[in-house]
Amino acid sequence: MVPRAEPGMLTLTWVGHTSFLVQMAGLNILIDPVWSERASPVQFAGPRRWVSPGIEFDRLPPIDVVVLSHDHYDHLDAPTITRLVERYPAAVWYAPLGTADFLRHRGARDIVERDWWEEGSVGDLHLTCVPAQHFSGRTLGKRNSTLWSGWTLRAPDRTVFFAGDTGLHPEFSSIGARCGPIDVAILPIGAYEPRWFMGSVHMNPEDAVKAFGQLKEAQEGTRLIVAAAHWGTFKLTDEPMDEPPARMRHEWRTAGLPNEDLWIMQHGETRRLG
Repeated sequence: MVPRAEPGMLTLTWVGHTSFLVQMAGLNILIDPVWSERASPVQFAGPRRWVSPGIEFDRLPPIDVVVLSHDHYDHLDAPTITRLVERYPAAVWYAPLGTADFLRHRGARDIVERDWWEEGSVGDLHLTCVPAQHFSGRTLGKRNSTLWSGWTLRAPDRTVFFAGDTGLHPEFSSIGARCGPIDVAILPIGAYEPRWFMGSVHMNPEDAVKAFGQLKEAQEGTRLIVAAAHWGTFKLTDEPMDEPPARMRHEWRTAGLPNEDLWIMQHGETRRLG
């Protein structure tokens, strides 16, 4: 990996699931970093990786900012957090309300908690915590005691929207209007079956295309790219592992949308916008 992206350049590298390395505004940003073998409180049971992380941990560039969506094990991984804190003690951690104690207990120092629509900045990077439709809790006794969210990352030249872990909700239009124009929207497309159980908390490809439409409508004709996330890494639900990208491509084509504006990336693949 290059240590820093060139000025004005946005790079997006898929580590797996919703873990991305974003390079923009002269900063290296990790989103929902998970490098453990399992998305679980223990490493001898629970959903195991089908694919290794797209970037080896020791090959990461210097990390300046870590952005978290919520506290589920496939998004907030305690061993990874400990490794990041030890390797990058000066990193700034942006997280939704209620998660700071968890991070602080693992050594994180510079922690910024935010509620929906609250903002913050690191250098030329402007972050906004935005609504998502999900739930939280690492144990049954602490269900929904912390917040879940998406985030927008805005640099002088580019804006990335990370939807987090979410079902389809009515706030995508507001996010586009308030935080746009957005260049790349990282939208989840997997872990959606059965719908009676997952429909309210996980988007399927049809929902992702609808979310894209709401975001796009708020942007008054500017280009919007979708980067697909939340598939192909952990087996969490009933649909086949290879179904989400095929179904997403079908829905995208059916909607008459440009092929070049849908990024379905391989693990470890990097895409760039200059």
